[in-house]
Amino acid sequence: MLLLRRCSSLTRFGPSSSQRLQVTLCGVRFCSSSSSEDHRSHQRASTGSRWRYGVAGLLAGTGAVLAHGLNQHKAEQEDVSTQTKRDSSPFPIISQEEVTKHRSLEDGVWVTYKGGVYDITEFVAMHPGGAKILLAAGGSLEPFWSLYAVHNQEHVLEILSEYKVGVLSGDDLKKQQAVKSSDPYSSDPERHPALVINSLKPFNAEPPPEILSDSYITPSALFFKRNHLPVPQVDLASYRLHVEGLPGGKLTLSLEELKTRFPKHTITATLQCAGNRRSEMNKVKQVKGLNWGIAAISNAKWSGARLRDVLQAAGYGPDVAQSARHVQFEGLDKDVTGTTYGASIPLNKAVSEEGDVLLAYEMNGEDIPPDHGFPVRVVVPGVVGARNVKWLGKIIVSAEESSSHWQQNDYKGFSPGTDWDTVDFKSAPAIQELPIQSAITSPADGAMIDRSEETITVKGYAWSGGGREVVRVDVSVDGGKTWNVARLSSGDKGQTPEPSPPPGRAWAWKLWEVSAPLPAEAQEMEIICKAVDNSYNIQPDTIPPIWNLRGVLSNAWHRVKVKVREDESEE
Repeated sequence: MLLLRRCSSLTRFGPSSSQRLQVTLCGVRFCSSSSSEDHRSHQRASTGSRWRYGVAGLLAGTGAVLAHGLNQHKAEQEDVSTQTKRDSSPFPIISQEEVTKHRSLEDGVWVTYKGGVYDITEFVAMHPGGAKILLAAGGSLEPFWSLYAVHNQEHVLEILSEYKVGVLSGDDLKKQQAVKSSDPYSSDPERHPALVINSLKPFNAEPPPEILSDSYITPSALFFKRNHLPVPQVDLASYRLHVEGLPGGKLTLSLEELKTRFPKHTITATLQCAGNRRSEMNKVKQVKGLNWGIAAISNAKWSGARLRDVLQAAGYGPDVAQSARHVQFEGLDKDVTGTTYGASIPLNKAVSEEGDVLLAYEMNGEDIPPDHGFPVRVVVPGVVGARNVKWLGKIIVSAEESSSHWQQNDYKGFSPGTDWDTVDFKSAPAIQELPIQSAITSPADGAMIDRSEETITVKGYAWSGGGREVVRVDVSVDGGKTWNVARLSSGDKGQTPEPSPPPGRAWAWKLWEVSAPLPAEAQEMEIICKAVDNSYNIQPDTIPPIWNLRGVLSNAWHRVKVKVREDESEE
């Protein structure tokens, strides 16, 4: 069920059938009139459209968007691990041989999971992406869920339980348990222990905020990790980067050819996940997605060939704009169906000399680490991290955007009033440039400040998308009553700062710092920061007006509260 990576708009689901399909076992029609069946039918009717949107989101992979409110009901979940419970189950016992016969819409689509048998024919028939789901037909879901481990949660099982039609025979269950599915994440690289983990499979983590602001250039090991699938193992001897698309252009390059045929270009650029600071939106109203704090953002030096140079070498000259509008990227990371992670950017960004889009093979002066896209990744400065495709395998010049799930049905912003019953992903453009952003990295929320220090030092970062330079950061230590202007930095203390960038090419963040007197007699302080870029874009003051169901583009004023500890001599 969780194989579909390219979900259509969630609003395209038709009305639910009023009855479950009747189940045929070994040629004999099986109809239950027990109270448990009546209860399950009633349960399906009462959940209405909620489970429809939930299942659609689950099928979309780790970027899935689960329907809000699925955890409001508790569906009965049976543990079939013991023979006693199997014998007392109200469901019939079904053999694996019988399950295997149901692999099409004509014969029914059945799957197994942890000893249960589920008939998902009804769902496959009504869903436009049903062909993908058929890849799991007649077999077990466990191998697929080992890839999307984030979905092995209670509300996912609640949805699946509505399709249960039987339990797998004891002998077949033992055979299934004896065959352990290989873990697709077993070859993932080791990670720094200081990282704050949001999910293990796939691996997603951010550095502690106080570490983030210690260095203008984020060490590669501490640079935030955003993976959608297992890290691919790449054989350099056979690695090839393919450039193709519209007629008239084609090119295949080894890593060595990419390094030797094209001039090496270096930029300092900040990458930020679209979900950075999502946790603050969750405090207003629950959203669906990884619960990122304020550190899903990092800054690095990237080196590689310009994308525009490679496109020209492939035969895509200045006249390509007459027929193309987008450049698509496909990674080497794949799901169980062979579908790769993909994204695209506008052609004008890709071919512009001022766009600085790189096919990067170095990060901070060394080969790009596996977690960050070895051997080659796209670096699209000023643009959301989701378009900076890692483990790059293919570049496609096209008249169309990427059809990838992550381009079409995720990483888009919506009104606070849009919910999962009304969302239409086709109605919103894919996120490219990000808005103005800043956050406080020190002190931490809930920290204790000694009154004897008399002043408080506040540190943080600020960045704006689209190459817009941050020109000011305002900081308040009294909840917004008064403001101080922070000192901005484009380098570490004791080192020569980076030169001011050309207009429209400010790809890197600014670190900032300010010291202010402690408010007299204050026992608790609310510290606030807000940034301004050279287009005079400013951050909104609160979260509710920008809240959205996916929790992206969270950039309201950042606030932390600290307590002031009085001197013991004065107590």
